[in-house]
Order: sequence, then structure tokens, then C-alpha cells
Amino acid sequence: MNHHNHFSHHVKTRSEISQFSTDDDAAINKKLPKELLLRIFSFLDVVSLCRCAQVSKFWNVLALDGSNWQRVDLFDFQTDVEGPVVENISKRCGGFLKSLSLRGCQSITDSALIKFAEQCRNIDTLCLNNCKKITDVTCESLGKNSLKLMKLDLSSCPDITNNSLKALSDGCRLLEVVDISWCMQITNDGVEALAKGCPKMKIFIARGCNQIGDDGIRHLAQNATDLRKLNLQGCQHITDDAVNTISLCCHALSFLCVSNCPRLTDASLNALGTGCTNLKTLEVAGCSHLTDSGFQALARNCHELEKMDLEECVQITDTTLAHLALYCNKLAALSLSHCELITDEGIRQLGNSPCAIEHLEVLELDNCPLITDASLEHLMACQSLERIELYDCQLITRAGIRRLRTRLPDIKVHAYFAPVTPPPSVGGGRQRYCKCCVIL
Repeated sequence: MNHHNHFSHHVKTRSEISQFSTDDDAAINKKLPKELLLRIFSFLDVVSLCRCAQVSKFWNVLALDGSNWQRVDLFDFQTDVEGPVVENISKRCGGFLKSLSLRGCQSITDSALIKFAEQCRNIDTLCLNNCKKITDVTCESLGKNSLKLMKLDLSSCPDITNNSLKALSDGCRLLEVVDISWCMQITNDGVEALAKGCPKMKIFIARGCNQIGDDGIRHLAQNATDLRKLNLQGCQHITDDAVNTISLCCHALSFLCVSNCPRLTDASLNALGTGCTNLKTLEVAGCSHLTDSGFQALARNCHELEKMDLEECVQITDTTLAHLALYCNKLAALSLSHCELITDEGIRQLGNSPCAIEHLEVLELDNCPLITDASLEHLMACQSLERIELYDCQLITRAGIRRLRTRLPDIKVHAYFAPVTPPPSVGGGRQRYCKCCVIL
């Protein structure tokens, strides 16, 4: 299928539909009114619409009607999509288009997106993830034309700078979701400008943005007080001060990822327990300064927690598990990988808690060297348990896993057992050679 040809058709008007409505005498066209056919076509993806456009003149008009192109995702064609494709879609869809995903379309440049922004002024969702050729020029055009934009993904666009966020803050004041992950040039100044211009922000994702620190997050928290999801994974300059401001201003926060932010201490957990009691997901993997004391304070106050990633929180012990078991009755997913002080006693307290019996679905225990088969016995009452990770748990045996599976037959167990070392050759007969080294 030649995608360029199909995408080049212009949007059809209602008068054109009426003009062709009698061209085809197929039974389905006679029995179903064109309005219903249009409704059916509205559920089809890009490929299906293009195929329908080839069936007949009437179906061509219906399939290419702009109302069917309100949401377009070109990820499946990313290697084929170049500027003219986006420009033709813009011409055809015009004001109909509300959502466009160009994820992975690395050939797209600013020129195509400038024309898109000028012609598709009702766009509310735009994904430009991994469109590596776009620059601040694209965001300047969006800031001028896309005043209804609510969701924007700029992740892995390396040439995006603070100027993009300043342009967006000037014109796109309805923005609620912004992803600038791996836009390594963005600093606190850009985040400050965005936060001041877009107070409706609910989701902000900035994974790997190493130049963003406490000042940027302080402005974000103080201006976007309705923030619900914040992902700062790998923002290594973030300290307890930033988390404290979040807890003071963003009481509706339900998701926080500060994994691999190594400067955080228990003061962050204490602050979250005070101000962010609606937290449902907390990811703090690699925050090695966190201890039982901080998690005790968090658990006592954040009773809505459903998912926690504590991988490589190397100081926590069974005490943390005891408090999670006691206070967090909705916990469904818990990662304790590389928490080397966790023992069977901690798993016993977790496994016997009401939360685990009713809700626990995923438990990750990779590289927990003190865990034995006794832990698996303690988890047998967890009827909701779907997956358990046990890589490099040297004291776990195949027999223990078999016993767990007899009680929980549908559970997925991910474990690794090193091959048994073969015994040395006995009898001293003729020299043995591997099959690859046979000497004739």
C-alpha cells in the first residue's frame, strides 16, 4: 500500500458524499444510511480506512471524510512518514483533527509541523516522542496556533530547549499533560516559565532531565497546585526541599516517581506522609538513603498506596514491611528487589496482612539473599498474586516454587537456577573432547 498516495486525498464534504451516494448499488449501501456508515467508519484505524477508500467511489468519499480522522496514530508507519504525509493529513483533516501521534517518526521536521499547527487548530493531543529533528521552531508555532492543546509529548526530542517551554507557556494555557523526558537541554528556567503559563498542569514527566533541580520543581508545585502525576526519575539534583514544596502545595498528587534521585532522605518521606496522603503510586528505586523510619511515617498516613517500587532501598528491613502490612491495605504491587536485609519474617507479616490476601498482585524479590522457601509458604494465602520475581534468590528451591504453584496454579514465577556443575570425569580413561573439538 502506498501510504503517500492515500494520505494525499483531500477531506470530503457532505455535498460530495451526497453526489456519490447513488454511484454504488451494493446492498450494504442501500440498507444502511450514509450517516450510519460514517459512524461505522469512525471506529476504523488508518490502514482500514485507506483500504475502504479503495472499495468504491462512495466508500472512498466516506472513508476520507474528515470526521473519521479526528484521531490519527502513525506509529506503525514511522519509517515511511515524511513531511508531505503530515502536511496532507493537515489539509484533509483541518479542524476535525484532535489527536495526532507521530511517535518515532524521525523524518518529520519543523516545516511539516508548522503547516500542521496552522491548519489543525483544534488539536488537543499531540505526541512527538522521538521526533529527533524537531526544534524550538515547532513549539513556537504550537504556541501561536494550538491554543486548545492539552496534552503534549516532547520526550526524546534532543533539540528542544527552554525556548520551547516559554513559547508553549505564552499560548497553550490549557496544557494539562507535558512530557519532556530526555530533553537534556531544559533547565529550571524552562520549567518555571511553563509552570507560570500553564497552571492547569496535572501531569508533568521529566525523566532524565539532569538540569532540572529544586528551583524548577518549586515553581511547578507552587503554580500547578492541582498536579496529580509527577515523574522526576533520574533528576539527580532534586533534594528534600523539592519534595517538601510538593507536599505543601500539591495535595491531590497520586503518582510520584523520584527513582534514582540519590540525594533524597527520610525527610522526603516524612513530608509526603504529611501533605500527599492521596498517593497511590510511589517509586523511589535507587534512593539508598531512605530507611525504615521514613517508610514508617509514610505508611502511617498514606493509606491509599497501591504500587510501590523500593528497589535498591538497601537500608530497609522487615520493619518497613510490617508497617506496610499494617497500614497500606490496598497495596497491589511491591518491588523489594536488591533490598538485601529483607527476611522471611518480613514476607510473613506482609503475606498475612489483609492487603496481601485481598489485593497483592505483583511481588518482586530479585536479589534478596535471605529469602527462603518459607517466604513462599507465607504467600500461599495471597489469592490475587499473579507474578513473583525471584531472580538470584539463592535459598529459593524448585521444590518451594512447585509447592507455591500447587496453591496458586496461575501464578507466573520468574526465577533462575544456574546449571548444575557436571562432576569431574571418573576412571581416567582416554582423554575426552567436546563435540566442537573432535580430533580425528
